[in-house]
This record gives sequence, structure tokens and C-alpha cells, in this order.
Amino acid sequence: MKVSDYVSFMVDRLPNGYVFTYQSFVNEVNKRDAVLKALNRMAASGRLARISRGKYYKPEKTPFGPILPDFNQVVKDLLEEDGKVVGYLTGFSIYNKLGFTTQVSSVIRIGRNQIRSSFMRERYKISFVKQTNTITKDNIPLLQILDIIRYIKKIPDTTTEFALKRLLALLKETPGTVLPRLVKLAMKYPPSTRALLGALLDQLGKEDVSLPLQRTLNPVSQYELKGADKVLENISKWYIK
Repeated sequence: MKVSDYVSFMVDRLPNGYVFTYQSFVNEVNKRDAVLKALNRMAASGRLARISRGKYYKPEKTPFGPILPDFNQVVKDLLEEDGKVVGYLTGFSIYNKLGFTTQVSSVIRIGRNQIRSSFMRERYKISFVKQTNTITKDNIPLLQILDIIRYIKKIPDTTTEFALKRLLALLKETPGTVLPRLVKLAMKYPPSTRALLGALLDQLGKEDVSLPLQRTLNPVSQYELKGADKVLENISKWYIK
């Protein structure tokens, strides 16, 4: 089978929106150029689209135009390396996914231990936020919650009252056995994040879980979050005003 026929056959088997490189098709170095030529011809014809240099996907076409791949596909090479998790989605995409806002952004934010400068990939701006905790698959949902607490003032198209109620709902759904790990991860976040997490846990009757957080706070410090008193009953205990 010719290389072009082989590549065409394999592309047909891929789901729409799946991002790949020429390496997905070539096992022998001497076939690299032939594979690249076949992929570039498909991209020129519109059968494939490029998300960035050397990265292709099969677009799903609608009457309103082609649909871009899922966020995870767009940045999957930045989330996992050699089978190891090195990053996770945070920011706008998570605000939307977890029900904090209906807005969809063209900015994809990634939490990583090692960060780099922002850059463009297709129409998306990829930006990074430093995560000092170890990133694992099990930790990612907890880190996403902590990031939401940390940046609660920056969530677009929402109110503090709504965001706090949504956080309470998420924490209520979190198994009690996991909450101590959430508290442990929070220890590497700013004190304002620890204070708000403590207030949220207290509101759910988890004072025993939140106690280690309070011990880390400076009683002289104050953390401003207008509207918090409409949802949380114990903000003064956590130096929130």
C-alpha cells in the first residue's frame, strides 16, 4: 500500500477533532517525508486542518463552519509527557465546565510545575499558571477547585454570591475522605485562598477539617471579598471582610 493510501486510510479511522502529528503514522524514518506530504495535501484540500505547525485534526463540519477540537485535544501535549501528567486545565475553561460562568474564552490556561511564556495555537492563546503542588490525575479536580477559590474575583459574568454557592455545592459533592487532601494542597496556596476554603468548609459543618487552615493564618491580615457575608456565616473567624 502506498504511503498516501495508508495515511488516508488511517485518517478515516480517526474521530473528528482528534489532534495528531505525522509521528502517529510513521514507524520508519525514511517514510517521514512521504507522510508529511500526504498530510499537507489533505490540509490543503480541507480534509484536515492544522492546529499548529506539525499538528493536524479532522474537522467536524457544520452549516456554521468547522468545529475546533476540544480544549483537551488542543493542548494535550502540554498536559502529558511520556505518559506522565505534567499539567491540567484551569481558568476560563474550568469556570465554564463547572458551571461558574456561561462565557467561553479563547484563552486556555494550564497549571504546571514548570511554566513557559504564553503563545498562540490556532485561534487560542495558551497561558500558564505555576502550580507548586505535585500534579497527579487524582489531584487535578482538587487543584481546579483551589484555583477557582484563588481567582474567584476574576471569574467573568458572575457574582461572588453565585460563585460561593457553586463552590459549596462542589465541596458538598466531594467525598469527606478527600477533604483533608484538599486542605493539604491548599497549604501551598496564598493565605486568602486558605481563608476562603476554611470558611467554605465551616459553612458545611467541616470545622474539624478546616482547623489546620486557620492555624496558618495571620490574625492581623484581612481578606476582602465583597458579598461573602451573604453566603457565609463565619467570615470574621477567617478574617474575610
